[in-house]
Amino acid sequence: MAERSPAEKIIDQAVEAHGGKRYQHARIDFDFRGTHYQYFQDGGQYRYQRSFSDSLGNPIQDILSNEGFVRQQNGKPVAVSEEWKTRYSNSINSVIYFVMLPFKLQDPAVQAEYLGKTTLNGQAYDKVKVSFLAEGGGDDYSDKYIYWIHRDKKTLDYLAYSYEVEEGGTRFREAFNPQVIEGIRFADYNNYAGKKDTPVEEMDQLFEAGKLEKLSEIITENIQVELLKQ
Repeated sequence: MAERSPAEKIIDQAVEAHGGKRYQHARIDFDFRGTHYQYFQDGGQYRYQRSFSDSLGNPIQDILSNEGFVRQQNGKPVAVSEEWKTRYSNSINSVIYFVMLPFKLQDPAVQAEYLGKTTLNGQAYDKVKVSFLAEGGGDDYSDKYIYWIHRDKKTLDYLAYSYEVEEGGTRFREAFNPQVIEGIRFADYNNYAGKKDTPVEEMDQLFEAGKLEKLSEIITENIQVELLKQ
């Protein structure tokens, strides 16, 4: 097995601090922006699901698993084009990715680079840059992410990212309201915007200088965790 890089070792420590192997054998239910999600992972088997009602009140379930994507309406599969399968899959993956951070930073498509030590709000952090391989990184593989991981606690307290879709832009998120449920750590986020051409690596400096605009609070509600027997 190849030697883990400094950035990968820091990510491994953060994953361990947030829940470690519990992520790999768990069922996690939560609500996000009016939609119910379910994360199921049991070793190499996974199923990510979201449930909501359409404009006519029909119950819809989107299911992404090892077998691909399926949409159900009233419990029955409905036809979905390949384009929309990809869109729906990416949408589910995006929500799961952020809620399950930093666990998803161990995915094979992740390319991590250590940017060094820094301080933020008087605390010491390791700064890690993450990008994705085109194969396995989804449609947003060109996005860039920065994570600030506390040097002592190993918690992921801040993150920033740039994105290319819809004319592009940058975001900075500040974790708050951390809660540990069945040994897995979750957090909500204050969501800030920088100017479109702001280098994502400089978002922490702009945040400390009060030059970012707060857009919203990103809240994960009604979290329930069931750890699976191994």
